[in-house]
Amino acid sequence: MHTRSYDIQLGLFINGEWRTGGRDTQPVINPADETVLAHLPLATQSDLDDALAAAATGFATWSRMSTSERAAIIDKAAALMHERADEIGTLMSFEHGKMLADGLQEAHSSADIVKWFAEEGRRAYGRVVPGPLPNSRQLVLKVPVGPVAAFTPWNFPVRIPARTVAAALAAGCSVILKAAEETPGSTTAMAQCFQDAGLPPGVLNLVFGVPAKVSEHLIASDVIKAVAFTGSIPVGKHLASLAATHGLKKLVMELGGHAPMIVCDDVDVARIATMTANAKFRQAGQACISPTRFYIQEGVYGAFIDKFVEVAAKLKVGSAFEPDTQASPVANARRLAAADEFVKDAVSHGARLLLGGQRLNRPGFFYAPTVLADVPEQARIMNEEPFGPVVPFSSFKTVEEVLERANRLKYGLAAYAFTGSDRRALQLSNGLEAGMIGINSMLVSGPEVPFGGVKESGIGSENGIEGLQAYLVTKFVQQAVS
Repeated sequence: MHTRSYDIQLGLFINGEWRTGGRDTQPVINPADETVLAHLPLATQSDLDDALAAAATGFATWSRMSTSERAAIIDKAAALMHERADEIGTLMSFEHGKMLADGLQEAHSSADIVKWFAEEGRRAYGRVVPGPLPNSRQLVLKVPVGPVAAFTPWNFPVRIPARTVAAALAAGCSVILKAAEETPGSTTAMAQCFQDAGLPPGVLNLVFGVPAKVSEHLIASDVIKAVAFTGSIPVGKHLASLAATHGLKKLVMELGGHAPMIVCDDVDVARIATMTANAKFRQAGQACISPTRFYIQEGVYGAFIDKFVEVAAKLKVGSAFEPDTQASPVANARRLAAADEFVKDAVSHGARLLLGGQRLNRPGFFYAPTVLADVPEQARIMNEEPFGPVVPFSSFKTVEEVLERANRLKYGLAAYAFTGSDRRALQLSNGLEAGMIGINSMLVSGPEVPFGGVKESGIGSENGIEGLQAYLVTKFVQQAVS
């Protein structure tokens, strides 16, 4: 029996102060047992207006501070996040369902991102361009775009807000963060770290509310100069249209993926099958870069699936606080229904259900690790992002064939391929249409490298030097002696 508790006061953070009572609330549900953890206050229109005013004044203060002053505060926030990683990770495990080790790892990796941007903010370099006239100089400057409205999801409730907030702050921008209502505690704990680090009032504001109402109100404001969003393609397109309508605001968007996993016939089948099965089900497949379409070359197709099923069948699905848990619940009842629909549709198209395919008979939002074989391209799961613990398998003959199948969708976030051939590795890395590609690796994310997609999987990149540039605009100055 675990002794940890969900211990945090939920509220809105506006102009350096926390607001709690006197508002409509929404229950925060523990996906492992469906109990109510807390009631989350939701922002009123007055709260949003106050946040906009605070972001405007916060930007005026923050953008005028030196890069070294800003770096010191952001770096202190990162240090506090490391110190409080156990608390932050525990909150994530309660409200998201991810295992304690995963929550702790996310807390620390989020702090690493914040620390990296604390330093990168010093490198918002412009350049001096030789001029055509004597006694003159041409300057290209990089300056902060202005107050940012950021909208982040529940699946990585600290890492995604951390990379957005840290990059914007490092660039000199203020932020209004509308985080996920399903996972407010861990994001609140992150915001508290920035407050305790000495961030001036109004530079970071945290709100929760009815998503459509909040996004439409914030994006329509002249205060907001840029919009950052992580979520689905349809919602991203809607927010992009709002941003275009209300001032052609700068956009940074990560809009999900449907990552192909290509396994060639020249690999260690048992090793790759074991690794990918453990990775796929660890967070119930609820990651935008999770492999979601498994293409296995004909020569090893049967052996790979057999080993994958063997590993998946032994995984212990359970609460973050149960000993030896290896696979998490899905986040909410909607994901349970979606998983069921994908499985039924695939079977109706001729797929073979080899494992799982149903909700577990216990409290909580638990869906059994599920494996489908011989899934045709017409099945929904081969065309729509499943975002759950369901794996569809299909075989292929040649690399040319599988590249065509892997690239046929509108998605282009992540892609993975395993091969023992350097020639095939080059062919796959050149041919795959994705913003992030793992060849013989599933690690495609880190503070120092860009995170973003192509096609309809997004606009721009987060992390890396690209993440800082997302919140900067270019100013050219031609200066001559009078």
